[in-house]
Amino acid sequence: MYNASDLKVGKKFIMDNAPYEVVSYSQKVMGRGGSIINIKAKNLLTGSNVPKTFSDHDRFPPADIATHEYDYLYNDGTNYYFMNNATFEQVELQRDVLGDAELFLQDGDKVLLQEYNGQPINVNLEPSCILEVEDTPPGEKGDTATGWKKPATMVTGLVIQVPLFINIGDKLIIDTRTKEYRSRA
Repeated sequence: MYNASDLKVGKKFIMDNAPYEVVSYSQKVMGRGGSIINIKAKNLLTGSNVPKTFSDHDRFPPADIATHEYDYLYNDGTNYYFMNNATFEQVELQRDVLGDAELFLQDGDKVLLQEYNGQPINVNLEPSCILEVEDTPPGEKGDTATGWKKPATMVTGLVIQVPLFINIGDKLIIDTRTKEYRSRA
């Protein structure tokens, strides 16, 4: 069991019969009265963030979250299909569960799925990925030194701002947390 003061950023715990992950944590010491813990927690089943306040005496069981490697196979518009590399079992996740992760998935990618009680619930993305530019307006000659940006649509449908020298077919390194261009691959 975790005390509320143990719920640091990244800890996974059970609250209201659902697994949560701590996104932010702050503690205010009240002298003799103990302390007040304010957290923002992400529901790992629904993806929603909720702010919560606890006393340092509140206790929570740890969430049994395992991570396994899967191959991303395909999507049918509503569901995304993955195959476990060890057991070759196929599982599906709904589009709304994936959130923004769908913008970074390409057929054949290896991904880590979080599992709660044996059921896949979420996709763990690497901090960056490589995507190919599918469409972008042409840049002008000599535009390499300016800080101007233009929109680029990646093969997954993600639209980001890129420097003017980027062309269709270029492979780019994209930050999956901020959805920003990092560099050419």
